[in-house]
This record gives sequence, C-alpha cells and structure tokens, in this order.
Amino acid sequence: MAAVVEGLEPEAAAAEDAVETTVDAGPLLVGGNRLSFDLHPGGCRRLLHLCAQQLPQLLQVEFLRLSTHEDPQLLEATLARVPWCLPRLRSLVLKGGQCRDALGACLRGALTTLPAGLSGLARLAHLDLSFNSLETLPGCVPQMRGLDALLLSHNCLSELPEALGALPGLTFLAVTHNRLQTLPTALGALSTLQRLDLSKNLLDTLPPEIGGLGSLSELNLASNRLQSLPASLAGLRSLRLLLLHSNLLASVPAGLARLPLLTRLDLRDNQLREVPPELLDAPFVRLQGNPLGEVSADPPSPPGTPPVLEMPRLFLTSYLDSFPVTPRGCSVTLACGARLQFPAGATATPITIRYRLLPPEPGLVPLGPHDALLSGVLELQPHGVAFQQDVGLWLLFVPPRARRFREVVVRTRTDDSWGDLETHLEEEAPTHPFQRLWAHCQVPHFSWFLVVSRPVSNACLVTPEGTLLCSSGHPGVKVTFPPGATEEPRRISMQVVHMAGRELRALLGEPGAAVSPLLCLSQSGPPSFLRPVTVQLPLPSGTTGLSLDRACLHLLYWAPPAATWDDITAQVVLELTHLYARFQVTHFSWYWLWYTTKTCVGGLARKAWERLRLHRVNLIALQRRRDPEQVLLQCLPRNKVDGTLQRLLERYRGPEPSDTVEMFEGEKFFAAFERGIDVDADRPDCVDGRVCFVFYSHLKNVKEVYVTTTLDREAQAVRGQVSFYRGTVPVEVPEEAEAARRRKGADALWMATLPIKLPRLRGSEGQGRRASLSLAPLNLGDAETGFLTQSNLLSVAGRLGPDWPAVALHLGMPYRELQRIRHEFRDDLDGQIRHMLFSWAERQAGQPGAVGLLVQALEQSDRQDVAEEVRAVLELGRHKYQDGIRRTGLASEDPAVPGPSPPQSQEPAQA
Repeated sequence: MAAVVEGLEPEAAAAEDAVETTVDAGPLLVGGNRLSFDLHPGGCRRLLHLCAQQLPQLLQVEFLRLSTHEDPQLLEATLARVPWCLPRLRSLVLKGGQCRDALGACLRGALTTLPAGLSGLARLAHLDLSFNSLETLPGCVPQMRGLDALLLSHNCLSELPEALGALPGLTFLAVTHNRLQTLPTALGALSTLQRLDLSKNLLDTLPPEIGGLGSLSELNLASNRLQSLPASLAGLRSLRLLLLHSNLLASVPAGLARLPLLTRLDLRDNQLREVPPELLDAPFVRLQGNPLGEVSADPPSPPGTPPVLEMPRLFLTSYLDSFPVTPRGCSVTLACGARLQFPAGATATPITIRYRLLPPEPGLVPLGPHDALLSGVLELQPHGVAFQQDVGLWLLFVPPRARRFREVVVRTRTDDSWGDLETHLEEEAPTHPFQRLWAHCQVPHFSWFLVVSRPVSNACLVTPEGTLLCSSGHPGVKVTFPPGATEEPRRISMQVVHMAGRELRALLGEPGAAVSPLLCLSQSGPPSFLRPVTVQLPLPSGTTGLSLDRACLHLLYWAPPAATWDDITAQVVLELTHLYARFQVTHFSWYWLWYTTKTCVGGLARKAWERLRLHRVNLIALQRRRDPEQVLLQCLPRNKVDGTLQRLLERYRGPEPSDTVEMFEGEKFFAAFERGIDVDADRPDCVDGRVCFVFYSHLKNVKEVYVTTTLDREAQAVRGQVSFYRGTVPVEVPEEAEAARRRKGADALWMATLPIKLPRLRGSEGQGRRASLSLAPLNLGDAETGFLTQSNLLSVAGRLGPDWPAVALHLGMPYRELQRIRHEFRDDLDGQIRHMLFSWAERQAGQPGAVGLLVQALEQSDRQDVAEEVRAVLELGRHKYQDGIRRTGLASEDPAVPGPSPPQSQEPAQA
C-alpha cells in the first residue's frame, strides 16, 4: 500500500517534482516536503527503502510522520537513519494509537527510547511522541535545542529530567495521561513556554519554580492529586487559562485573583474549604462540585472555634454494603466501581446509605425498542429520601462501538415511572487496560440506576404559542407545532433511528428499495392535539421529489402495542419537495417512509423493524482444561467471538462455537444439560438443572457451572451435551428427538446444541470421590449473611486442585504448616486440600468476616470462578433466611423491587 507524500504548497507536489520507485508492497510516491508513513503498516521498511535509494528529494523533506506500531528493532534502525536521510527535518511525529484493541481502545506504540543520533536534527522544532511506551524521556530530547513543541501524552512517564529546562525555545509542552508524580525544578527555566498540559497524572505537589514561567498563557493541571498550590503561581502574569478541576485542593493562593489576564479558572470537583473573596463573584471562575457547596466569604472563625474538617473519603470493600453520611458530606467509592459525592449540607442529620448491585432482569430493566444496556443495576437506599443538595453519581461502563446517532444516559426510577437524567461522560484514569467511561449525573433522591445507550433524543416544551422541534441526529427531521395546538404546556420527545439500505434491499430482494429514517414521537398530556402538527421527514435515500414514482411511496404508522405497521398513505396529504416529505397529524407515534414496488408493505416493515433490533450472536460451551467438570457457557456477539476464544483457549477447551443465531436485547434464554449430565449445585439462577440467561449485547453473558453425572465414569467417559433454548424455563424441556424435529421451524425454541465430555475416571480418583470423610460438622458464617456448610466447603476443596497452597498462604497460614500438610498427606492431593481448608475453618468458627477472608484469598489466588460460587452460596442463603423470617412474621418485607418479580442473582455457581 502506498505511503503518502504531500507538500505544504501545491507547486511542491507537482508531478514533475515527483520520483516514483517500486517496493514489493506497491508503488511509493516521493515529492514535496512531507512524508506520511503512519496510515498503513510497513512504514519503517518503506522509509528504509527510500533512504537506500538516496533520492535528492529527501533533502527537501521537512515533515515526517511514522507509526510506532512496528517491530522495535526495525523501528530503532529506521530512526537511526533519519538524521542522515532527512537532515532538514522540522517536524517529526512518532505516534502510536493507530491500532485499536477488540473494544476499540487505542493501543500504545512500541517506542521506548530514541537513538542518540536524533539530537543531530538541528532544525527540528516539533516532536510528537504520543501514545507510546516511554517510561523515561530519551536522552537526546533535551539536546534538541531548537524544539518549539514537545508532545509526550499517553505514555508511561513517572518523571521528567532536570535537563528538560535546557530547551530555550520551547513554547508548548504536553505530558497528559502519564504517571508523573513530581516535576523537575528546572521546569521553571523554560522562559518561553506558553502552553503547558500536565492533566491526568499523579501529581500531588508543584515546585515553587513553576512561578518562573513568565510567558505561560495556558496551564492545565486537571485530574491530578494536588492538595495545595505554591504561592508562586500568582506570579504567572501572562496566564489566561488555568484548569485545576478534579484535584484535592483545600485552598488556592489569594494572588490568583489578581492575575491581570486570567479569563478562565476551573476549580470544580476539589476539596475547597476557602476561596478568596475576589474569586467568588468573578464570572470566569467555576466552583461546582466542591464539598462545602456554596462557598462564602465568611469572616474568620473566632478563637476556640473547632476547625472545619476535610470531607471524608470512603473506599468500600466488596464485603460492605452500607456507609454513614453526615452533614459534613463525603466522597464514596463503592466496591462495584460506582462513585458518590455528597456535598456538605446534603443531609441535615446523619443517615446510613445502603447499596447493592443487582443483575439485570427484564422485569427490572426498562429498555426501549432500540435501547442497549451498558451496566448492571445499582440500587441505593433509602428510597425516596430527598436530599437538600443534589448528590453526584458516577457509573462506570464500557462505551459501545457504534456511537453515531446514539447517546448514553443514566436511567432511574422516580415514583412509578422510569426517566433519563441529564448525563455527562468523563474519561476514566488511563491505568485501565481498556477504555471505560464515567456516566456522571446529579440525583435528588435514591432509587435504582443503570446506564443505557439510546438513539439521540431531542425534547422541547410545547406552549400554546407553538414551537419547532428539530432532530440533532438528522437536521432534516422537523416537527412544527402551530399556535393553538395545545392549551396547556406539554413535553414532546423525538428519536430518530437509521437503517442501512443494504439490509433493506437484502430483506426485500429489491435493488431500488429505500427507506427514510424511522421517527418516534411521544408526548405528555392528552393524546391528541387541538390543531394538526406538521411532520417533515427526508425522502428515502436515492429518491427526490421530482423523480420518484408516488405510487411506490408509502407512509407507515405504528402505535404500540400493535403487532403490525399500517400504511396510512391514503389517509394523509403528502407534500413533497425536492428532498423532503411533509404531512400533518393530530397524535404521535412511529412514522416511516418507504419506497418500494411491493404492495403489502406493513408486514415487510415489521420484519425490517425486527431486523434493526436483532443481534447476531454465537453460543459457546468450554470446559476447563485442568477440571473438565467446570463448564463455561457464554453468548457472544458475532464480532467478539474470535477475540474471546483466543483469550479463553489457554485455560479452556471445547467444540467450535454454535452457528449464528439472532437475539433481541433483553431476551431470555436458558441452557439445559442433557444425556446424563446435570448441574452440580443449587444455584439461584438454576431451575431444575437449567441455567437461566438474559442477553444484553454490551454485557458479559457468561456463567461458569460445575456439572456431574449419575453414570459410571470408571467404565467409560460420559458424552453429554448442553442445549440452548429461547424463553424462560418451561415445565418440561423437549426431549432431544423432539427438539431435533423442531429445529428447522421459524419460531423454534431450540437455538444450539454443543457437546460436553466428562473423561473416564481412573480407579484412584473414583475411590477418592466415594471415600467417606471423618470431618467434624461445622458452619462457617452466620444465618443473616449466609452459611458455608461442610458440604459447601467440600465442594470448594474439590475445585482447588494444585492451587491450594496459594489459597492457604493468602488465608494467612504459615509456610511451615503447608510443608507439614504436604508431608502428612504425601500421596493424597485431595487429603492435603481438605485438611488445609477444614483446619483453617475450624479455627475461624464463630469469627466474623471469615467467609469474606476466604473469598478474598480465592480472588488473590486467581480463582475468581470459585470465589463467585461462594458469593452465590451466600446470596442464596440470605434469600432463604429472609424468606423464612418473613413467613414466621419476625421481619417486615424489604422495599419492593420494581417489576413483576424480584430479580434473582445471576452470580455463578454455588459450591
């Protein structure tokens, strides 16, 4: 693929100045003063080839772009040739980030250093090393005395060298998204520096020398850990922009208010306890999100007054489900990743907040036809208690790939209805292996919260004077409300959904078929308007009002919960312009323009609308290599199958994924083990041995279960299977023969069947499994938080295998005791594990937190699968305990979960 070489001036790229040569990968064009090798792979090899040709045009090149997603040795060899081949280089861009992982996040380049010879580029003024793997600044960079701009963002730098102060002409320095903890004092020697970006690092202090940056006009220190600022900042007399939001500042220097050119000062989301009075009324200062709420210029407290304490910051572990909030406020990070910020004065009296993360169930998750769920359900209690100031809520989610014409919102329940909150998206700290975002909103009271992706929604308030509502996703979609359309103000919302033309043509088998965007209109108040409302839709793509055949144009209407779309073309007057169709209606629902030669369009529209909402998925069933009784079941979107299998096949093995099937967002299905295999546990998400699922396209639809068999595994291996069926678990799953006869039906419940094989047991294994145990009965935990019984602990012991020493050490057992157990049970691995686990459990009997310690040890030993089973056991025990005390009248009912039935936990297996 060709590298692109372009000139700053059109004349410089003229054909007569170009020299064409040939590389085995294709033709290369060299000309002008720019070389761009970052668009396609193999850029290093191509540049080396050009250098080997010793083309005279290379002496004119001043701008070079080169991708660092290359072999490190090849990259180093190529850069070593640059000073000799391109001596007049003024701009050098060595960026990563062109490649992305399976989730769409930018990957860092392979660059970790630079050849010393690059310091010989005497004319170099612009150096961009962003999105790489630099841990230290290459030594040649401070020697590039002509540098004007240096970009180091998205690397792994923990410090900058003092030698950086030797760059006399530097005007722009960007080191955002790194790991800087300190700054060099020599930074203050950069007297020409005008723009400095140090945001999203780990800085907790600034050197006083930073006040020596006399030419600095923009300074970005947002998203660090700054607790104070040096007074020398007030000496930055050229400063116009100062960003300090998302730090831990408790105060700011009073001198900032006297900076003569300052036009913006962002102090949001800090811990400010006092602000200079001059800044309080300044229009360019932003103070939202500080713990004391409205900051006032009160006079100093008299002697003897207790000092104002800093806002508490709480970080909850996975074993805490409640926390206190006082009138001082607090900042809380929950174990599930959510964050809460209670400003001072949010509550007048101390209150205990409880939370739980619920698995998404269709009865609990309200989704529109084109919505997608991006998170679990966070419940915050007590419900309905109004706070005196809004509480900040941040929910983590992985952003969807398809973002065009879509937006992300936080959805919550108020009274008896669900609504969407005004939501702002923020980037997470760059330490996570893949990109995640925060959905941030302000909440006046607590309820249930979840993150949803929906088509872009536009809304307006229609008054008796009339108004105009336009779609921000498609400007051609408009709704005009004439004066007198309503007597009382009513709120109108609009969503526009797009359908790819190729999907429609494939469905209809008609090359000329086309549709407009799908329009959904909804309103509050009476169902009809007093005067007709004019709706404008773009004509189907590829058609115009001057050339289309009106007999092929159909206006379709759908009113939920009807099953079909109605053709209302004959009932309205369609006014056509060159690009748009207009019509009038008196009540709102769904509208769609079709252009097709078909006559019965309503049924086709229903199929097309279903196609819009269907996801193509594959089902997998894998068995753990070291423990075939552990089976992983997962439903994956088709585009994620290969990447997921590549990660799993180191630890699991199994058959190829199922054929592609189609599923709706939020559709229920279940897995049934057949032919002698059954689930080896009592699970809250398991009904008669059938494991229940709900498909959500952006969540992990995965469960790990342990299976067993009643067949004789000492005689031969057991060859069973797992089948996936749509819907909820029926009273009877069809027999295999009957299911096979139904597989070709259009509405068949059966989706796929995958083989499961339990290998033959050797004699010693079979005897060990049947051997009776002489272990004293015990229960670990308590009835309210959940028990682990002797049977549960035996099941856990049976899963650990050779990982048991790591679990024992994380449980706090001394290494000498491990050696004694190994010696005492030299030829009996099961005996070693059981003795370790039960001897520890006996010592923990009656001790609070013992079960939590076991779960933590399992997670630290990389046995998350067993840890999740233990959690499922505890959750099931808590449900049974609460049900029992309710039946005996010893406790009142918990607040009801909205929906037809309380959600059941979907945590993997009970041990």
